[in-house]
Amino acid sequence: MRIFNKTLRLQDITIMYFTALAALMVILVASYQAPNSAIEVSSLKPNGSRPLPPLPMPFHMPLDPRGELQLAWNISYTNQEIYMQLRIAELRHGVVLGMSNRGELTNADLVVLWNTGTQNYFGDAWSDSKGHVSLDIQQDYDLIEATQKADGYYLLFKRPFSTCDPRDYLIEEGTVHIIYGFLDKPLASLEKLNLSQIHTGIQRILMLRPDMPPPTLPPDVQTLDIVAPNVIIPNQETTYWCFIHSLPENMPKNHIVMYESVITPGNEAIVHHIEVFECSPDVREVPEYSGSCDDKMKPKKLNFCRHVLAAWAMGAEAFYYPPDAGLAIGGPGSSRFLRLEVHYHNPLIISGRRDSSGIRLHYTPSLRRYDAGIMELGLVYTPVMAIPPKQHTFYLSGYCTSKCTQTALPPGGIYVFASQLHTHLAGRGVRTVLVRRGKELEVVQEDQHFSTDYQVGDCRGDVLITKCTYNTEDRTKPTVGGFGIMEEMCVNYIHYYPRTQLELCKSHVDQGYLQKYFNFINRFHGNDQCVCGEVSVTEQFSQLEWDEFTGEVLDSLYNTAPISMHCNQSTARLFPGDWDKQPIPVVTSVIEKPPYSCKRGTLHTN
Repeated sequence: MRIFNKTLRLQDITIMYFTALAALMVILVASYQAPNSAIEVSSLKPNGSRPLPPLPMPFHMPLDPRGELQLAWNISYTNQEIYMQLRIAELRHGVVLGMSNRGELTNADLVVLWNTGTQNYFGDAWSDSKGHVSLDIQQDYDLIEATQKADGYYLLFKRPFSTCDPRDYLIEEGTVHIIYGFLDKPLASLEKLNLSQIHTGIQRILMLRPDMPPPTLPPDVQTLDIVAPNVIIPNQETTYWCFIHSLPENMPKNHIVMYESVITPGNEAIVHHIEVFECSPDVREVPEYSGSCDDKMKPKKLNFCRHVLAAWAMGAEAFYYPPDAGLAIGGPGSSRFLRLEVHYHNPLIISGRRDSSGIRLHYTPSLRRYDAGIMELGLVYTPVMAIPPKQHTFYLSGYCTSKCTQTALPPGGIYVFASQLHTHLAGRGVRTVLVRRGKELEVVQEDQHFSTDYQVGDCRGDVLITKCTYNTEDRTKPTVGGFGIMEEMCVNYIHYYPRTQLELCKSHVDQGYLQKYFNFINRFHGNDQCVCGEVSVTEQFSQLEWDEFTGEVLDSLYNTAPISMHCNQSTARLFPGDWDKQPIPVVTSVIEKPPYSCKRGTLHTN
């Protein structure tokens, strides 16, 4: 007997077809949405098939001044992945770790560990333009392990360099702005979190490091520690501490072939940067000193200790010299006095913390072919170079002019093999370019994008321009140049050989033209009682009425007014010549950066 006729069969087939299609769509949607769910941390089981990270974690950085958060990481260039390990000294209700273009809490790429009151969850998230947090549809952070140990709670996870998710941060060479936060209460839902309502901070690190083994040091290498003498870190936000170290009498010439930081355990997030300077050989005796570099009672001879031997900033690894060059120390024509300068950044005003941080020099009596040198480029540390408040992007440029390179550099040119860039908290980028006859020829370094072993060649008469980018949207007062952490710097230390007597090639705007700017802006705003010249430049900047016009005129001044050049020898004295009211070098052609195109897991440019 026929149960279905032909018509019913067609209907049945049609219903079955659409039912199957709907089921397939449900499966596809479910498979697509599955990564959107956060991981319940307690349910994470050991997985023997899960690839282990490259061990050990060679790079590490404390994130907060109290040392409650420590980030360690390793890099797989083969898989184009970063493995990260976050140590939380005391896990309360959760933590936030993220990356954003400029360290903002808004529009940030986040990974969050949060507690609902009963369970801990881990997930890839993002913040919107108001700081509200949402779980990301595309989960690109892969949690590998969550473990409670004696010294804290450990999260081990990984993610690709590039995820092709528009909400995710592209990890590439250069400074990465890490933001962090502590959750102060349980969260029933991650969507209830707003980053502006929790305790947060920022740290800047170099995440991608060179994929090469460190050079082998010579067998006769010796070490010398130049460290602070058990200093009690002052209970103030910014301190520059100076200490005079004496080398042995009649120390023969050696070559420094490597140096590294020596940081007192527990102070990793407070020691901001360290420098070691050699004093001028013309100064026969330098008195002992250990105290603030800003102390008006410090010996005046410390001002003649400006020849850089080593420079380190937070997050930097050991520095190696190339096989055919070393930095001279000791011997005829050198000084036996060194000045250590340690910058302490103590935003939490921690009291009673002792410190013996500094630099460890590795040197050899087996001299190499060339004496290496360090040249300082950028802006002079002076308040005449300032950034207006509420600026999304503001540029300042420091010049090493053709007149200085023509005067000080050798006919055969120099060989630049490394570069170290430095700004303070408002800095967002640094770029040094070589300019010849008005055309940019080469990027010497852009953030950490630089060509190692870069041959400058016969560059006498060329120009080196160091351009820094700043953001002061969170500031209501102008930011002046200077040494304090809330002041700004724009510096590039280039390491090169053969060494010349050119120690410093930097500039600042002519102060006479700056005074004309103050007079003009005050008159424009109806202030006929200008005290220009009677108070400090910093005070004059602070007294200005800051609006869009005031900032635009300052920007125009910096890009058109004559400059004062500091074309200094290693003795801290100027090279012979007239260095005031020099014209700004003209650039008619710039190097364009190639556009970026996304390919998941890789860094790719056209």
